[in-house]
Amino acid sequence: MKVSSLRHFFLFLIFTTGQCDAASDSDAVLKMDEALLTVQSQMPGSLLVTYTSDYCYKCLYQPLVSVDAGPGNVSVVVSTPFTLTLKVTPLKGSSTYCSLSHLFQEAGHYTLWVKPGVGDLKSNVTCSISLEKDPNNTYLPLLVAALVLALLAVLWVSVPFLSRCSCTSKLRKLICCNESRYSMEREEAVGETCVDQHQPKSSRLKSLDTFRGFSLMVMVFVNYGGGGYWFFEHAPWNGLTVADLVMPWFVFIIGTSVMLAFSSMRRKGVTRLQLLRKLTWRTVVLMLIGFCFINYSPRDGLLSWSWLRIPGVLQRLAFTYFTLSLMQTFSPCREIPPKKEIRWWGPVQDVLLFWPEWIFILLLEVLWLCVTFLLPVPNCPTGYLGAGGIGDNGLYPNCTGGAAAYVDRWLLGDNIYWHPTCKALYHTTQPFDPEGVLGTINSVVMGFFGMQAGKIFLFFRKMNYSILIRFAVWAIVLGILAAILSKCTRDEGFIPVNKNLWSLSYVACMGSMSFVLLGVMYFVVDIKGWWGGQPFIYPGMNSIFVYVGHSLLGFYFPFSWEMRFQDSHWEKLFQSLWGTAIWIFIAYLLYRKQFFLKI
Repeated sequence: MKVSSLRHFFLFLIFTTGQCDAASDSDAVLKMDEALLTVQSQMPGSLLVTYTSDYCYKCLYQPLVSVDAGPGNVSVVVSTPFTLTLKVTPLKGSSTYCSLSHLFQEAGHYTLWVKPGVGDLKSNVTCSISLEKDPNNTYLPLLVAALVLALLAVLWVSVPFLSRCSCTSKLRKLICCNESRYSMEREEAVGETCVDQHQPKSSRLKSLDTFRGFSLMVMVFVNYGGGGYWFFEHAPWNGLTVADLVMPWFVFIIGTSVMLAFSSMRRKGVTRLQLLRKLTWRTVVLMLIGFCFINYSPRDGLLSWSWLRIPGVLQRLAFTYFTLSLMQTFSPCREIPPKKEIRWWGPVQDVLLFWPEWIFILLLEVLWLCVTFLLPVPNCPTGYLGAGGIGDNGLYPNCTGGAAAYVDRWLLGDNIYWHPTCKALYHTTQPFDPEGVLGTINSVVMGFFGMQAGKIFLFFRKMNYSILIRFAVWAIVLGILAAILSKCTRDEGFIPVNKNLWSLSYVACMGSMSFVLLGVMYFVVDIKGWWGGQPFIYPGMNSIFVYVGHSLLGFYFPFSWEMRFQDSHWEKLFQSLWGTAIWIFIAYLLYRKQFFLKI
């Protein structure tokens, strides 16, 4: 998910490109995820040093720096997130002197020594990399932040636990009921903890709100930059990072919520026409918010038409919600059968009773597979799933996204995303929209998995361990499917895990993870009551407000500020965590005021 697409592109350009600015000396000012490399040549002829990132799949080598006839040296700034493979060749000629891979570390100073050997010059050239200045510990800010958050979590849990009382122990009664030591406000708070534990609990799934809030806060954190760490940004093409997990979780939650909400409305006697009005209104409002927000820029006015883009995150979520809601509105199975009517096929009734929906979903997936792998794309191989550019040995530079991008350009023209995550690493020139048309098909499939979780909740009500077993089965089945399709590799599978394409393996992998996370939260929050979902439950119950609010205000003070120290991750990580914490606090205040923005 992106708040400022252009801003994220420039950040990613800095963090993932192997070549940066040439440095005149060893005192070059380095920023986050940068190191200084000095090439020391003792060769009699001029050299060319090229590079490729090991994260870039079958990418062509790109020029890094040239060195005049030796002895001589030139310094250059290189990126540190991914391992770089360096190749040293004559400036004029096709032979290779040497090739070596190295993972440079932030703020380190390195020297690449190129020395001639004895005898045959080409076969005896020696290349080595030495460390001249120790690098920063890139992950120390993360470790400190994790320890601080862990300490806050312990305090959050322990303080209420120590103050909790049942009014049965004399010591606790003394703490709970001594009016001379506590104010009226404190007594009321204690009274709430001393209520009869046998009172009926709310039927609302706190774990679902907690899951939604957790997903939302991860999304806010990565949208604020994620501390500048590459694994909190979207993957360049294939593979998964933390940022790639968030939107599928949201879609899964939408499916679960639709199933539970529509079941509740039917029990209340809401007619099909009323359901149609409600889902249509909500879809239109979400799409309008998404369209206006994605094209908003303070510098260009309310609607920055120069950056007009039709697809977007909220637009996709709205369409997914609309499709899933229509499926439920016209579903032939409108009531959950009583347990006494369960027959031999009872263990799979949540699947068999909704067979028309399964047929529809299977047809959608067949459509995605056929268009993706059978649609002819001009000047591109049929079924191409790569990033194009310099990837795949540079054979398909203008084929970024294959059929998915071709369909988007055919339907939407140029009103799509021109700065995809693969642009910096793969040097692509074609637009590609991660919220495009074909990916929306698999978004519906992902939401359907969430609906399946809702059906499990409904069909196995009050059978908690049966629910957990069903969740585990679905997680295993989808996990095996993802493993088979991807061959447990990043780039070599039949269908690689790819968030940009919303590939089938990506949907299966995220579906498996969603069942696991929701199952764990359901066990901890709703079954055992070990955790109340705080603080994630607060933004989870006000997700639209927090999402739109952080998107519009996130890059203004006090949520963020212009950084003064850009040579390490310390300030950037603090800024990302600070902005996220403020939105949690705002959501908590709204929760206390019982204000919930609903559409």
